[in-house]
Amino acid sequence: MQTLAIIPARFHSSRFPGKPLIDLKGQTMIERVYKGAAKAKQIDTLVVATDDQRIYNEVKRFGGNVIMTKSTHQSGTERCAEVLSQFPDYDVILNIQGDEPLVSALQLSQLLDAFEDQSVQIATLVNEDVSSEDLLNVNRIKVLSDINSNALYFSRSPLPNMHYAKDSIFPWLRHIGLYAYRAETLKSISKLNPCHLEQAESLEQLRWLYYGYPIRLINTTIETPNIDVAEDVEKVLPFL
Repeated sequence: MQTLAIIPARFHSSRFPGKPLIDLKGQTMIERVYKGAAKAKQIDTLVVATDDQRIYNEVKRFGGNVIMTKSTHQSGTERCAEVLSQFPDYDVILNIQGDEPLVSALQLSQLLDAFEDQSVQIATLVNEDVSSEDLLNVNRIKVLSDINSNALYFSRSPLPNMHYAKDSIFPWLRHIGLYAYRAETLKSISKLNPCHLEQAESLEQLRWLYYGYPIRLINTTIETPNIDVAEDVEKVLPFL
């Protein structure tokens, strides 16, 4: 199984512009993500995909592989699909979020191991450690699982509604934004039209569920806090 790992990186983030180039104790965020991902032995090729010359130059500076992509992409998935067109012989594509400076090679291996099951088309990571703050934080995505560990729904809200079971303990799952896809699946989902569920939550993975693509949930106990907004930087620095 040939694995291509892609780190989509854009400069103009609505919540935190310039995020890939922020300094995190002497290294830019994109450098930390790249070097962390490079430790995963199952990855055959690792590349940053960007449409910004500043990010391109930074990756070249620290010796990473980088590809310039179109500026018209609406998502990291579309950017990954463009890169895949240049690597036709790869079987599984790993989409590594560019805001995970503490990305763990073990996490990536856990995700890739899911593809030993030939029925898996898309896989992503979840964590059972969900605080009350996480439930109310719209930047911490919650996910519901079915009995086969496939995703039922992703939400920014603390689903399900616990009105009728207020004293019950619910097995909350928090989504960790790392994805892997079979190559043919990535090609297909990158061509899907947006759906109303995705637009309501601003979560692209709801598009895949809407069109019938199952997403396997892989449980991990590894905690790697990401940086969604500027306020998250101070929370991450102590771990570096």
